[in-house]
Amino acid sequence: MEAGAIVEYIDRKKIVCGVVVQAKKQKVRLITEGNREVSVSENRIYGLSGRLNPGMARDRIVAILAETARARESLKAEVNVAELWESLHTEAEWVDAETLAAFSFPPPPDQDRISAVIRALFEDRVYFKFDVTRFFPHSPEEVENAVIRAEKEAARERTVEEAASWIKAARASGGTSVPPGQAGTIEVLKDFHLFDKESHHADLARDILAAANLSAGAELFAFLVAVGEWSPDENLEIPRLGIPVTFSPTVMEAAECLAAQPGFFTEPCERRDLTGLPVITIDGQATSDFDDALSLSEDGPDFRVGIHISDVAHFIARGSDLDLAARDRGSSIYLPDRKIPMLPQNLAEGLLSLKADSVRPAISVMVRMSPEAEILDFEIVPSLIRVRRQLTYYDVNLMADADKEIIVLSLLAKKLREARLTDGAVNITLPEVNVWVDESGEVGVHRINRESISRMLVSEFMILGNRLMAKFLADKRRPAVFRSQPAPKQRLFEKDEGSLFQNWMQRRHLSRFLLSPDPAPHSGLGVSAYVTATSPIRKYFDLVTQRQVRSVLGIEPAYTSREIEDIITATQEPLSRVLQVQTQRVRYWLIRYLEKRMGQRENALVLDQRRDRTTVLLTDTMMEASLPPNRALAPEDEIQVVVKKADARALELTLALT
Repeated sequence: MEAGAIVEYIDRKKIVCGVVVQAKKQKVRLITEGNREVSVSENRIYGLSGRLNPGMARDRIVAILAETARARESLKAEVNVAELWESLHTEAEWVDAETLAAFSFPPPPDQDRISAVIRALFEDRVYFKFDVTRFFPHSPEEVENAVIRAEKEAARERTVEEAASWIKAARASGGTSVPPGQAGTIEVLKDFHLFDKESHHADLARDILAAANLSAGAELFAFLVAVGEWSPDENLEIPRLGIPVTFSPTVMEAAECLAAQPGFFTEPCERRDLTGLPVITIDGQATSDFDDALSLSEDGPDFRVGIHISDVAHFIARGSDLDLAARDRGSSIYLPDRKIPMLPQNLAEGLLSLKADSVRPAISVMVRMSPEAEILDFEIVPSLIRVRRQLTYYDVNLMADADKEIIVLSLLAKKLREARLTDGAVNITLPEVNVWVDESGEVGVHRINRESISRMLVSEFMILGNRLMAKFLADKRRPAVFRSQPAPKQRLFEKDEGSLFQNWMQRRHLSRFLLSPDPAPHSGLGVSAYVTATSPIRKYFDLVTQRQVRSVLGIEPAYTSREIEDIITATQEPLSRVLQVQTQRVRYWLIRYLEKRMGQRENALVLDQRRDRTTVLLTDTMMEASLPPNRALAPEDEIQVVVKKADARALELTLALT
């Protein structure tokens, strides 16, 4: 191949015209129509069409090449690819470019027209298989499929172009709304931000972002916030984990019908009228769904304590739309900035809730206790109750020394705890951090003493109610969602004598709890059998166990062991998602809180020392974090650290030792 020869080659999905400068060892150096000097393999070169004087000025060479390319592109418009296919497809054999040019132009075809044919068939792959200078006609079926693909690709390109154009305009103008025609684009981008390469629209999203000069990640998130699709504090884990936040129209219709019921349903049992008892609820100030209550009355020298649980199963029929919706959720989700209920709100906070001065059906565990909190006997009965006082933890703490019922209940609760600790319970006493977000978006953080009189009182009587219901079911050989726990791998302290460090580290040594239709000891609580049944409005396992209690009472059919196993299996994944979103969201808001404390000192407790990091507990927020490794520190050291960087969106927290 001689210097000066005009040739063509394909580069990056484009036909390029060039002139040979040098040919050596199967490599050809060219000057292209775009005034680039490139080296290409000789086997990529085709279409020799005359020569130029290599000594000519370079800008003149480039101008001639550009004019040649323009002429060939213009001639390309005269090539009717569909007509060529109609004429040749029945032959089903390879056809060279020169022959096709003879069909398209008056003979004899020159190199410009041959190149025009190649360009036309290079651009339109619907009708012929392309092999640079020869072509094979597709079958009619292949053409039909290719036409469909081409139409889809053209539509896709229009989508990308229109989406990119809108994104650029919106970013330039600071637009804060999404036009109806771009609603699909927004869904594609949201899905991509949530699921990245796992998104079904990943390729389309990448093309749109590239065309719009918009980066994935933080920049895309900021755009979605700017156009009003997400808030700056959007909880992305909810859609990412597929957590349902609304109920179907069918479920809502069922809830509305149920809420409109004037009274209770007829059941094959007589409810004991306990409306005369002084029933109280004790909950947090923000609680709006009340599913457990307590009562205290004297029984000679002893006491009769009532642990009353809202009879949710009385209203929510097994296998109903409401029941299946609750099972799919597994639990209510309580987050600092929102609540996602297991059951529709109009039921959870209305008909199902033990609200003051309203008669409600309940399952009541009536326990006769000695003044030393010895369990003398108990019975479980379907009942009717009326809450007299709706108290908060704060209320109870204030009246702890003045209210007779509270005084007695707290004394009994302390003795119940002492008995459990004597039986080997692992009592981990850690402060609870309440995190909330007010209407203005400000984050509030409050450390709660879980060992306060009010919380200890409620905790112990709910444990008592659950373990007595477990005994009740076990004695009747009735399967339920029994919760058990093997002995801890290591005990760091006895009874309730552990330090903050020991209590925190003890959690790492606890054995995993197990769920089974059969009873087994729960070492952590120090009981021989245990279920959770005191929160049927908020937890599906509690609702299921409540139905098993009702079955023993002759109110409804029982679940079989196999059905209980299936429920445990089906609910594990939803509950795992609940735990994940709650854990991450609390950490998100704690880091958001710390963003405003940058540079301030925080109290910390060293937990462990590793080669690559030092793990500490921020004791005001009860959150684990990391420091760079420091051999001068040891576990249990109380230190102070400074927040150097806090990024809630990335869940990143960087600390430094003061």
